[in-house]
Amino acid sequence: MTDFQSFVDRMGAMSCVVSVEQLEDGHAGKFRIVAGNDAYIGSIERPQPGTEMLIDKFIPNTEYTKYLTRDLNFEDACYQAAILKKCIHSYAHPDRMPVWFNMSFLPLFCDEDNLHYCLYVMEINQESDTKLMSAIPGDLASAVLETSIKLRGTTDFPATMKDVICDIRDLCDAEHCCILLIDEIQKELTVLCEAFSAYSSLLPMARYVNSDFYDIVLSWESTIAGSNCLIVKNESDMEVVRERNPVWHASLTSAGAKNIVLFPLKYQERLLGYIWAINFNAEKATKIKETLELATFILGSELANYLLLDRLKLMSSRDMLTGVMNRNEMNNLVDGMSEGDGTEAGSAGVIFADLNGLKEVNDILGHATGDQLLKDAAEALRKVFEVENIYRAGGDEFSVIVLGMTEEDIEQKINEIREASKEYDLVSFSLGGCAVEDARNIRQALRTADERMYEDKRKYYEIQGKR
Repeated sequence: MTDFQSFVDRMGAMSCVVSVEQLEDGHAGKFRIVAGNDAYIGSIERPQPGTEMLIDKFIPNTEYTKYLTRDLNFEDACYQAAILKKCIHSYAHPDRMPVWFNMSFLPLFCDEDNLHYCLYVMEINQESDTKLMSAIPGDLASAVLETSIKLRGTTDFPATMKDVICDIRDLCDAEHCCILLIDEIQKELTVLCEAFSAYSSLLPMARYVNSDFYDIVLSWESTIAGSNCLIVKNESDMEVVRERNPVWHASLTSAGAKNIVLFPLKYQERLLGYIWAINFNAEKATKIKETLELATFILGSELANYLLLDRLKLMSSRDMLTGVMNRNEMNNLVDGMSEGDGTEAGSAGVIFADLNGLKEVNDILGHATGDQLLKDAAEALRKVFEVENIYRAGGDEFSVIVLGMTEEDIEQKINEIREASKEYDLVSFSLGGCAVEDARNIRQALRTADERMYEDKRKYYEIQGKR
């Protein structure tokens, strides 16, 4: 019997020996921490804040899952070192702990029957070390650098990300790669980009993105189980997914996924979304993990900048109460149409919708009810028009501007607005519209629509006075 204890006691860094059981089918069985030096045992029994294990007592020859939640990445590194006799290095930030781990897995040639061994050496860093993060083979570093250069020089982020996801799909030799953004405030998912292989029969992610899939995405964090990623290479790994997340497992397998790489995209601990590769080349798993660990660090930063700019653009163009476009955006559109900027010759239509009775609602029922009335009014308009065509022009005034409209179209849409308004308590509009054959005459359409709206409002109050 090899004296592993004496061996690890001569190691200066935190070190332990891991045994890996090899099953008859070649897969791994149990992973046990056979022996550890004082520094490693101290990491369990006297841990740094935030690095506590499931138990705080080291017991030799115990399965590692007694100390931490099962981690497929740790198992894969041990398998490659102990059984495949490869030297493995990883520098990672597991979500379960607020530190970075500099890890090496070295093969030990002391196999016993179906047991194989490796030396696990680790160093804990409180902050990330960029030199260690970039210590990957030259071809992988080149791929990551190319991604960074593409993103830094782009003026069209979504288009550039389409190129990037194609590059990542090629790297993974995968059937499908995708970046899915998550808005935890609005509870919405957005497919930023995706790429398919030429032979793929998988469906676009847009077919799956709904409220039910949002709940599945929320479950991915617990499925990753505190690691920095999830790499499922085979049926055995997929069984772990089934045990942890049966709903997602059913969704994956029914869609045709046989394996998957899943990385969260974060910036300063804020979850922005996920990147994954489905049906990838499992033989490239180590290379894929090394590359994406660094690439996701860069992508997280770039995504945060993009989403911030997108948010600022949204705030500058949207009315924050109702969610429709604001008056500034309307003025910009009208200026551009009047000057013929980017507008093909053709007709345009305008509808003014003035909300009736807002002042009375505010005075009698309060401003909270008045705010809800404005939201309902905007929602009624959204049942008839796309939100990009609706503008909150003033306190209780909305306008709609659409290219290609005729007078007949205007009349039809006004009738549709009146019908949609009936679905909401208290929502009543005074309406007026106008269409012009040349969109450059949009200001004339605005004036005429405004006049017709005030005539409709006069009739409204006339009827109210007779009641």
